[in-house]
Amino acid sequence: MEKLLVLVGAVLLIGFIVWWFFGNRKTIETEATMSTDKQQVEVTVNGGYTPNTVVLQQGVPASIVFDRKDPSGCFSYVVFPDFGINEELPVGEQHSIDIDTSKPGEYQYACGMNMFHGKVVIK
Repeated sequence: MEKLLVLVGAVLLIGFIVWWFFGNRKTIETEATMSTDKQQVEVTVNGGYTPNTVVLQQGVPASIVFDRKDPSGCFSYVVFPDFGINEELPVGEQHSIDIDTSKPGEYQYACGMNMFHGKVVIK
């Protein structure tokens, strides 16, 4: 009986881990707000990135302002591999990162441990 309980517990734990890391996440998309000569969008960092998809216009200077509320070490850095960006995000502060919008496409970004992801779409 004890072995059966351990087996059931292990299967449930494995199922939870698979769901947590590989399950579909709700996609929240937003477009940047435009000022006279620049576009900007704010992303909240709290257990993930909200919104996790940001849409920018090609050719217009842009910045993403990260507002980190989650103190876990995973969110200490944000990495944009396609742009060569690897910047520290201070807890409780807003940190602006300039994005090169010269080329259209979809560009991924992630936390420093590559566990949580977001996307920048340049149209």
